[in-house]
Amino acid sequence: MRQSASEIWAGVAMLIVSVAVAAPALFGVVDPAIPRGAWIAIFAVFLASLLAAPVPTLPPVLRYTAYGIATMGAWGLIITAPMGLLLILLVVTATVSVYVVPIAVSFVVITLNTAVVAYVTADGRGDGETLMMSGFYLLIQVASFFSSATLVREQRLRRELAAANVELQGAAALLAQSERAGERLRISRDLHDAIGHQLTVLTLELETARHLEAGAARAHIERANGVARELLNDVRATVGRLRSEAPDLAAALRKIAGAAPGLSVSVSVDSQLNLTEEHNSVLLRAIQEIVTNTLRHAHARELWVEVRGEGDDVVLATRDDGRGASRLVMGNGLRGLTERFGELGGELRVDGDRGFQLTARIPAS
Repeated sequence: MRQSASEIWAGVAMLIVSVAVAAPALFGVVDPAIPRGAWIAIFAVFLASLLAAPVPTLPPVLRYTAYGIATMGAWGLIITAPMGLLLILLVVTATVSVYVVPIAVSFVVITLNTAVVAYVTADGRGDGETLMMSGFYLLIQVASFFSSATLVREQRLRRELAAANVELQGAAALLAQSERAGERLRISRDLHDAIGHQLTVLTLELETARHLEAGAARAHIERANGVARELLNDVRATVGRLRSEAPDLAAALRKIAGAAPGLSVSVSVDSQLNLTEEHNSVLLRAIQEIVTNTLRHAHARELWVEVRGEGDDVVLATRDDGRGASRLVMGNGLRGLTERFGELGGELRVDGDRGFQLTARIPAS
């Protein structure tokens, strides 16, 4: 799912603040305890690591490593150039920790950051001022941490709500399909039992009358017999269409896709496909599961869905622009889809190298 505007602007603000508080040392107003070039290099590594750590598409190991480098880089910058406002870098690292490491690790970082504040402010100052500065920055870090944690929790709840909405829309589409199928079956039975039976009787009666001597009435009886047979054929054709006619799959898929806020879903369905009720059910289930997984796990901005015909098969192909997975783990949802496609004589394949890609194939009839 795409990052919110508030997250993007918060990141920009932290970047600007970090450069601003480091400006005196960057531009020679304050001389660090190490060569300026080395200090600037450390600052550049700090910024790069700080920007990389919260990126959700990176592997966890790289994110943890980047965050560790950023945290230790901030300590090194502050110890070698103990300017008052430079301590803000510690607040920045504490805030970013919400997006990278568990809460317990975040509090360890805040504690170590506070120790660094006490260390750099103890030089030439009284214990009271050191304690005041340490407490002040401790409170700022804790407040920033909880503000960011609240934002992250809100976004997680929104993702869960969006996923629940997709599941609800999918269930509604399947229920509507089931109701339509039941209604078509009921109507077809009524037609067959009532009109079909009556017309069959009429045809038998007319067939019997045709063999009787009726004089001038014979021609009318012949025409009535033909009409009755045509009506019977029409009823049978109508019953057949009611039994086999499938609902609009494209409309149902677009309804499910529209229930995924923050994720752009493109749906393409071959209008020439002749899909059965079983095809529609398994395809709707598959799209519901795929959209839900994309919202919860992929961190994707776009998802493409295509249903097309290939020879004697119906093919479902989906892909997203998310982080993918180098090692795919088939959860209950994907295993269930594999079983559903298998029951129809098909197969399902997934690939996580470039985003998440799924290809499913079932016989058209």
